Amino acid sequence: MKAKAVLNEMAPYKQGMQMDEVKKQFNLDRIVKLASNENPYGYSEKLKTELPNIALPFEIYPDGHAAELRSKLAAKWRVNEAEIVLGGGSDELIEIICRTYLHEGTNTVMAAPTFPQYKHNARIEGAEVIEVPTKNGQHDLSEMSKAVNNHTKVVWLCSPDNPTGTLISRADFHTFMSSCPEDVLVVLDEAYYEFVEEEEQMDVADNISHYNNLIVLRTFSKAYGLAGLRIGYGITNEKIAMKINIVRGPFNTSAFAQKAAAIALDDSLFIERTVAENKSVKESFEQFLKEINWHFYPSHTNFLLVSTPEDADLFTQYLLENGFIVRSGNLLGYPKTVRITIGKAQDMERLKQVLKQF
Repeated sequence: MKAKAVLNEMAPYKQGMQMDEVKKQFNLDRIVKLASNENPYGYSEKLKTELPNIALPFEIYPDGHAAELRSKLAAKWRVNEAEIVLGGGSDELIEIICRTYLHEGTNTVMAAPTFPQYKHNARIEGAEVIEVPTKNGQHDLSEMSKAVNNHTKVVWLCSPDNPTGTLISRADFHTFMSSCPEDVLVVLDEAYYEFVEEEEQMDVADNISHYNNLIVLRTFSKAYGLAGLRIGYGITNEKIAMKINIVRGPFNTSAFAQKAAAIALDDSLFIERTVAENKSVKESFEQFLKEINWHFYPSHTNFLLVSTPEDADLFTQYLLENGFIVRSGNLLGYPKTVRITIGKAQDMERLKQVLKQF
């Protein structure tokens, strides 16, 4: 039995240690997980109230069209329902896009480093991966534009970027789109969209109407706090959506995830509180990092990529032994950094003390 040859050069995703595992290994009573950019405030209170009343027929397949959620998304973002595609988080949509457009003899352009699933799925499909180094944690859009050639099928833009948290400005985005060939699909991954300052957020309806080669990805895993349910969506024109829906599995999002996301979408107050609290705690932690002279990238998300005075893995181990799970930059393409999710205020105050002790 022989799988694709490229898989011999690849490895499965390596997740960080789980909380119970860390507690047992280091004999700790409490662990704070700041590694996966999850919402420390949980999820919508409205959803919590509705949960006991959700009676779904789990014995039958879910609505493959996700009609209720699709309708609410279309109304919220002022797009047509046919311009929406649903997926098991952004991750599955990335996989589906690669399967739809990439194959041997094609290439795809992306920043490096950036979210690793773009490269991972492109390689599985046999496409050449063209990586353009970031500048100070930012996408180098000028060089990315130059890298596009006759074999390019997909360009990936991660904004805010993961792992740096940096943002592509509206002006730079439009400049890039104006230079990008219309037969090259541009994927704008906005997984952290809700954390972006309102005056800097892009208008998805306007962008989709102007660019026929654009798909915008969003997720319920971050600000909405539904990472465990695995549900996200893309917004694009009907022609692209039709192609993606051919590849998409007919029942790829569960009935429960669809219902939960539809309820959470109505709870704007929870999102407002999450964003406000994240901003306040992040600014306090940024000020602390400035006081101890540790560099960090300007972030428009719920995490910070922070430079460390020691090797990232050693520093991550130190934090682990002190009850904090963070993500080593060695795994993210940024040596001597760690990516730290912004947690609750009291946990971040404790983290400051741990850093001082270091």
